[in-house]
Amino acid sequence: MYLIDTHTHLFLPEFDNDRTDVIKRAIDKGVKKMFLPNVDKDTIAPMLEISELFPENCYPMIGLHPTSVKEGYMTELKIVEQWLSKRKFYAIGETGIDLYWDKKYIKEQIDVFNKQIRLSLINQLPVIIHSRNSFDEIFSVLKKINNRNLKGIFHSFTGSYEQALRVIELGFKIGIGGIVSFKNAGLDKVVEKIDLDHIVLETDSPYLAPVPKRGKRNESSYLLFTAAKIAEIKNISINKVADITTSNARQVFNI
Repeated sequence: MYLIDTHTHLFLPEFDNDRTDVIKRAIDKGVKKMFLPNVDKDTIAPMLEISELFPENCYPMIGLHPTSVKEGYMTELKIVEQWLSKRKFYAIGETGIDLYWDKKYIKEQIDVFNKQIRLSLINQLPVIIHSRNSFDEIFSVLKKINNRNLKGIFHSFTGSYEQALRVIELGFKIGIGGIVSFKNAGLDKVVEKIDLDHIVLETDSPYLAPVPKRGKRNESSYLLFTAAKIAEIKNISINKVADITTSNARQVFNI
């Protein structure tokens, strides 16, 4: 089996005591490639260190997370631009809009999102979209930009079937993680209706571990539980889930 974790924060402090073991465990379980979404200027160095230690398995992205958007966001964006000129990255992200924690910087978040979309188009890179409590705002930005060359992933998707259809119509993939296994989340009903060609897998580790690891630190090897749940929902083999979602991820990241 060959799986791709399209979204894992392996560089965060939660993995400081056993990071190498976590990565090797994922590889041994068939999760051969892991894509690392940047958060802000402080996570770039640890993210790149992992990518250099495991160049065939760990792939860096560059961007500014919406919850890191504060008054000095232009300085952060300048750092993102500088890094894009220095080395290869596989996506812009994660970016987007987050209205769950705080709405204070909504205008700044929208501006940052627009600017990072432009960076993705200029550099011909996919964009990884964080859309917590903000689907309407995200769709509004994308509608105004209206560029069919824009592609990427709506990561950690938790929306409705109708919102999923809008994501697909925009040409994006839908990132499905451990939430699909949560009993009352309702995401399983949405995934049941979506063609597997539109789905990629992710962990968002160390967050949102799937059942039966719910409540524990998530890690990339747990992607198998999410793949197994989708196989159960679709009434197909886990190998077919792996084959199709891996092909979708390769298409997004051009690898």
